[in-house]
Amino acid sequence: MSYGIEMQTVVVALANQKGGVGKTTTAINFSACLAEKNRRVLLVDLDPQANATSGLGLEKEAGASIFPALMGDVAGVDQIKQTGVKNLDIIPSELDLAGAEIAIARHDDYLHKLRKALGPVVESNRYDVILLDCPPSLGILFMNALNVAHEVIIPMQCEYLALEGLGVMVDIVQQVAEAGNPRLHISGILMTMYNPSTNLSQQVVQEVIKHFGDRVYETLIPRNVRLSEAPSFGLPVNKHDPHCVGTAAYRSLAKEFMGRQKLTGIE
Repeated sequence: MSYGIEMQTVVVALANQKGGVGKTTTAINFSACLAEKNRRVLLVDLDPQANATSGLGLEKEAGASIFPALMGDVAGVDQIKQTGVKNLDIIPSELDLAGAEIAIARHDDYLHKLRKALGPVVESNRYDVILLDCPPSLGILFMNALNVAHEVIIPMQCEYLALEGLGVMVDIVQQVAEAGNPRLHISGILMTMYNPSTNLSQQVVQEVIKHFGDRVYETLIPRNVRLSEAPSFGLPVNKHDPHCVGTAAYRSLAKEFMGRQKLTGIE
């Protein structure tokens, strides 16, 4: 795949049914670092907690999420908002999105509502990458994300208990691919909250590599104070502290991702 006018938008779901794995932290900072490398990025916040939305400095606003588009009341493109980061747009979240699970379930095509809402945006090639920040539960929004995504990146905490949830994710992605989204695949596993000074972190990384090989990103996301505090300023870490180790890690992830996508112009 070459970068340029001919390049098609790639839709990436950041997904893990387990909470507290650094998924939203990754959504915010990975998207900002891709944007920093002149990629046109749309982040779709599908988590009713709206942490990616507030982490990029946007207020929670009634009716501003993807929910009205899922219900067919507005077009998905109408929900897109600019962030304070060049090249990075967002469809924000709000608490009302929690009601989507029940409202969408009443429709026959309830697992494909997001595909319909985002379809024109994907087909327009307006963005190089659309990132879906999935909720940490195996609900309808989660399954909608997998039905529109081309690939899945699984953020995974460097702890042994996290290994159990990884098998569940692999099975779910395979089922969705077989049931109607054949392009869907796990393109990467991202190890987060890595502590190089502990044997545990290193052992978990090696265990995951043993099972998943080169699908595990070489980039390791460390525990970092700047990463933790950046959302309270409504900024991605590369804007909050351009020189911290957290910024370096997410810039490395963006570069590695682009290399895997065979994009040109990698800095």
